[in-house]
Amino acid sequence: MANAPVQRMSQLMAKTLRDDPADAEVLSHKLLVRAGYVRRTAAGIWSWLPLGKKVLANVERIVREEMDAVGAQEVSLPALLPREPYEATGRWDEYGAELFRLQDRKGGDYLLGPTHEEIFTLLVKDQCSSYKDLPVILYQIQTKFRDEARPRAGILRGREFLMKDSYSFDTEDEGLAQSYAVHRQAYQRIFERLGLDYRICAATAGAMGGSKSEEFLAPAEAGEDTFADCPNCDFAANTEAVYQEVKAVDGSAVPAAEEIPTPDTPTIETLAASLGVPASATLKNLLVKVDGEIVAVGVPGDREVDMDKVEAHFAPAVVELVTETDFAARPDLVRGYVGPQGLEKVTYIADPRVAPGTSWITGANKDGMHAKNVVAGRDFEVSAYVDVVVVQDGDPCPKCGTGLKLDRAIEIGHIFQLGRKYADALKLDVLGQNGKPVRVTMGSYGIGVSRAVAALAEQTADDKGLCWPAEVAPADVHVVAAGKALQTELALEVSDKLAAAGLRVLVDDRAGVSPGVKFTDSELIGVPKILVAGRRAAEGFLELKDRRTGEREEVTVEQALEALTA
Repeated sequence: MANAPVQRMSQLMAKTLRDDPADAEVLSHKLLVRAGYVRRTAAGIWSWLPLGKKVLANVERIVREEMDAVGAQEVSLPALLPREPYEATGRWDEYGAELFRLQDRKGGDYLLGPTHEEIFTLLVKDQCSSYKDLPVILYQIQTKFRDEARPRAGILRGREFLMKDSYSFDTEDEGLAQSYAVHRQAYQRIFERLGLDYRICAATAGAMGGSKSEEFLAPAEAGEDTFADCPNCDFAANTEAVYQEVKAVDGSAVPAAEEIPTPDTPTIETLAASLGVPASATLKNLLVKVDGEIVAVGVPGDREVDMDKVEAHFAPAVVELVTETDFAARPDLVRGYVGPQGLEKVTYIADPRVAPGTSWITGANKDGMHAKNVVAGRDFEVSAYVDVVVVQDGDPCPKCGTGLKLDRAIEIGHIFQLGRKYADALKLDVLGQNGKPVRVTMGSYGIGVSRAVAALAEQTADDKGLCWPAEVAPADVHVVAAGKALQTELALEVSDKLAAAGLRVLVDDRAGVSPGVKFTDSELIGVPKILVAGRRAAEGFLELKDRRTGEREEVTVEQALEALTA
């Protein structure tokens, strides 16, 4: 094994901080800045310092090794991209304000790539003409751009981030399913090697499009995703992808609908209190506009509407809440007293809990009036059932019925069966075995490389600082010279021997820095093993410490070499 260079902290561009940055909200942000791994350049834009770049490179290496192992081929595509391909797929507009748009000096429109489906599709269209050229998996590890409205949480949610994006191209759906399975298994190996605790969760496709989609989520308090996990079976899903089946009930015995006076009860809370019924007995009807057309969304009165789910159902249409102006233009829609029965020129969708046969108290479409005994399927029709409620802790598991548990998590990977959305838009065909054109089917697979660094920091840090898994750490061992000349001499000697044995060594040889500061920094920086040349250096003894467990033992130089190279 080639000798690895010794990194001396006396020469390292990394200044540790005692206090948390004033703008830091989450643990990874605080520690990565304090330990000298990253520095803020602007809102959502970060510079990686030498220690951080080493960790980032190690994550890249693991991702690259596992992608290469499944036969994927690495390419490098531009980050500055033309408008036309994204306009052809509709994503120039669908991405909205999150897309960085710019013009060149001639007025030509460009964007900074958030993902590269269009460009990979055009690359394969240029390079592959026959079914014999497929299947193929291409990937890159590249900086992506997204104009986040509120960049926060350090490198967890930035405007610029490093990502591995890969794309599979097949002539048949069965081939796509196989490419998807290959990626799924590769991702499991990647995250296991990284040392991440993760869950594979069903997800929605969003702006990416396609059919099947799964997220790889790393449970963490700092996570911006919420996922539902069943403690009894293998069900796990992003809350936006949790669904309930429509289960019709027998409502034949329910009396006819009857209007009842309910003055001053425009909210579910006031209605339930006035009638002495639980909110769950009432039907809430939220009015939204979908590309300008009014749609009513019905959910039980004790549940909230998840607007992300509503938007996902109607995507790419624009969804917005109705306004006072809309109510003024539609006097038949009585604010606070809307009911589904008798609605005209309004599409009505409902949550599966508003199943056929269920009976409700709901608005009577008259000011100060509600109606009781209003039965779904008898007194009103539902045009589409869509699970649109905010998922709650304890909601039944769609697979086994056990109460679900909700947790926060960081999205570290996402895989999609895109199908032919992009191939259709950009006319990606190859000649099939019969000599006729065959439309190619695609998969898209992403890993947040820089985000994985933050996720690892969140999951593995303790009250002393960072605590990296061995394969991603910036060094294998952090050698600390307590301060005296003899201690520094021994520290440098053992560092050279460790490096000669192929280990990556970080040695704290800083003069004029107290032993206490050096020990604190060694724990803050988080290298897995710490080797201290301290009070017994004159006798040839060092202290070997495991950063994670805190276990210590006194060793000679030879014993240290043996223990660290085992």
